[in-house]
Amino acid sequence: MKISYNWLKEYVDHPLSPEALGDALTMSGLELEEAETIGAALDGVVVGHVLAVDRHPNADRLTLCRVDLGNGKPVQIVCGAPNVAAGQKAPVATVGTTLMLPSRDNPGEKVAVKLKKAKIRGEVSMGMICAEDELGLSDDHTGIMVLGEDASVGQPFDVYLRSQGITTQDTALDLAITPNRPDAISHLGVARDVAALTGVPVVRPDVPLPEPGGPAAEQMAVEIECPLACHRYVALLVRGVEIKESPAWLKQRLTAIGLRPINNIVDITNYVMYECGQPLHAFDFDQIAGAKIIVRQAVGGEGFTTLDSKTHTLPAGTVLICDGERPVALGGMMGGENSEVSATTTNVLIESAYFDPSVTRRAARILGLATDASYRFERGVDADGQVWAAARAAQLMVELGDGTLIPGMVDAHPTKPELPVLPLRLSRIEKILGIVVPRDEVIRILTTLGFAVAEGEGEMLHCTVPPYRPDVEREIDLIEEVARIYGYDNIPEPDHTPLPSFAPRPRPDDLLRHAAQTLLSGHGYRELYTNSLLSKQDAERFNHPVLGSEAMAGPVVETLNAISTTMTTLRPSLLPGMLQVMAFNQNHGQETLRFYEFGHVFHRTNRDPGSGPGQAVLVRGYAEHDTFIMAASGPEAPVGWDQKPRPVDFFDLKGHVEALLETLCVPDVVMTPSYEATPITAYHLTVTSGQTYLGVIARLSDDLADEFDLKEPAFFAELDWSALVPVAAPGLERTYQTVSRYPVVDRDIAVVVSRSQAVGPMIETIRKAGGPLLRDVGVFDLYQGKGIAADRKSVAFSLRFGAERTLKDAEVDGRVQAIVKQLGAAYEAVLRQ
Repeated sequence: MKISYNWLKEYVDHPLSPEALGDALTMSGLELEEAETIGAALDGVVVGHVLAVDRHPNADRLTLCRVDLGNGKPVQIVCGAPNVAAGQKAPVATVGTTLMLPSRDNPGEKVAVKLKKAKIRGEVSMGMICAEDELGLSDDHTGIMVLGEDASVGQPFDVYLRSQGITTQDTALDLAITPNRPDAISHLGVARDVAALTGVPVVRPDVPLPEPGGPAAEQMAVEIECPLACHRYVALLVRGVEIKESPAWLKQRLTAIGLRPINNIVDITNYVMYECGQPLHAFDFDQIAGAKIIVRQAVGGEGFTTLDSKTHTLPAGTVLICDGERPVALGGMMGGENSEVSATTTNVLIESAYFDPSVTRRAARILGLATDASYRFERGVDADGQVWAAARAAQLMVELGDGTLIPGMVDAHPTKPELPVLPLRLSRIEKILGIVVPRDEVIRILTTLGFAVAEGEGEMLHCTVPPYRPDVEREIDLIEEVARIYGYDNIPEPDHTPLPSFAPRPRPDDLLRHAAQTLLSGHGYRELYTNSLLSKQDAERFNHPVLGSEAMAGPVVETLNAISTTMTTLRPSLLPGMLQVMAFNQNHGQETLRFYEFGHVFHRTNRDPGSGPGQAVLVRGYAEHDTFIMAASGPEAPVGWDQKPRPVDFFDLKGHVEALLETLCVPDVVMTPSYEATPITAYHLTVTSGQTYLGVIARLSDDLADEFDLKEPAFFAELDWSALVPVAAPGLERTYQTVSRYPVVDRDIAVVVSRSQAVGPMIETIRKAGGPLLRDVGVFDLYQGKGIAADRKSVAFSLRFGAERTLKDAEVDGRVQAIVKQLGAAYEAVLRQ
């Protein structure tokens, strides 16, 4: 937001230069982005009197002007302005004057030009009769600047301007106001900070405040039907105004901060808004049907035409300012075309209101209306500043518009704010900042910023937060106010910094992620980051029990203010984002598709906060936890001249998951198959570690693959990372183990079992039956065919036994016999001869 240096000095007469002021504001939290010098030194520019105007003999659009410069020797000046006329007084740049004029090569850039005696189309010209933009006073180039009759011929022009309250030079300070500082979106708001920084008091304009009721309340009425959306509505009435051009000083103020002057009434509302931060609106009172204002919220689908002649379809909840018959303004955003101030307006109703920030923000975003008013209401204006702002505008309309203020006012105030009182401990300031800030200085800083400070017992201060500081909610916020004004530069750098007496260690989560990323990168997988928002339809479809444990299942989590219909709901699974990426890469020529992602998923839940794996429930009713997904489709490896292509299959992905779990030292992993098809999967394995559910390995259903246009079968594994980390964390403790000095004993067995028998449970039975002597077990052969019944299969296992001693054959044989016996009892397995 732009702040005028000269305008600011009217409220706080500080000694700082523009450069020093910008530095001080930056260090206090109001960062200066740019400082622009406006205007120029006007040495050599004087008030001239146009004595006569004749046509130029050699140019239709030029005139020859005879101008009196006050020295008794009139000069001839060639002028191209359409409004020049005999008898006018105007600023004249004499020969030798340097002006900043548009460059001939680049009209958008101004360059210094020194005026010389010149011939223009054969006629001598001794200077220039100037327009406002040529003097740096505004952007107006419609004609020469015509001065009032009180201007003295030959008087230096800068002296004349000062007599009119106009400065020849100013500096526009463009400040980056953070969203938590709505109090600083005005000159008076910045003045409070400058006063606190410099110790110079703020001088606020003296404005008499009207009392509620009176003749004004008899001539108009205000009714608020939505007190939660409109907390307050103040209305004042000024009759008999004259719509005309604003005085030069007002136009200069607005131009300095980048606003275009329109007329005195509209300019006054803009001026007051930038003065105190309260947006105002001026209605043509004669266009207000029934002399009544009704504030309500739109029901949705209503149409309204704003000042810019654009018709909007209003979303439900938009605040509407209505008269007795129709809407006349959008509350907090923009007025209506049907009640705007025009050249024929004589009676003005001044609106000064407080609209709820969230309601205004939502409506402005949907309608695409970003106005100066909505910018302020969205952040929160002074909840107690409506009367002063309206009275200030009325005061200026009486002064600059020759109007008459009707005594009294209408003040509809159904929602009155309670000002919070925060405790502040001086010892806490010292602990946070590391320095002692004197008690008197703390009180001075906070009082200057508008806080009411009452001294309590001992070191305690009780601070009442002003209504224009909604960002101050805790003691630490008060300490921040003290720190930024006292000066961060005044906080000394410590001679030494205490360090903790323990070596910092990375979190188990980070170590496990790094190990997973290293392994998967080696297998050709690439990491993804996908959007966490889905459409509600997609979120509900992928919120399937096959993708998560029952403990995390629940309704989907919808957002309150969705930015689009395709991004309304938080994802319950990483799978939809993964499929979108796989389809995108396939469509762009990638055949080998291998990806993985770490991300958060979200569910509704009935569990209490802090319960469950990974402390997933942080807010009652909502569960959020980390999830990991990996997926593969297409060729098992890039096709080369020396190998035939082979499509990736379920067992490729299963093997990668097993390698991952083994690398992460996840114990007691069991994979339970399910051949029941679901809308998501064709078949799947449920992965557990002991009693802990870890996730699922699956083949994507053909219907879902077709929907995402995947040309090859796709396989994925989605694991609950929040549940996996505590299970795998103990395996991160690395201990040294010497290589055994004793030999191991290897044995092989082959058993015949039912063709449908899963091998995984058999391996677990072998481990239990083998006891502590069994070091390792694995499958090395699977046979079906000659010599084996059609409904049977042969599975061969390799067994490795070992101990910290030399084993005897009898011990090993006993364990092998026990294993064969347990397999026979559990699975009707027969030792193959």
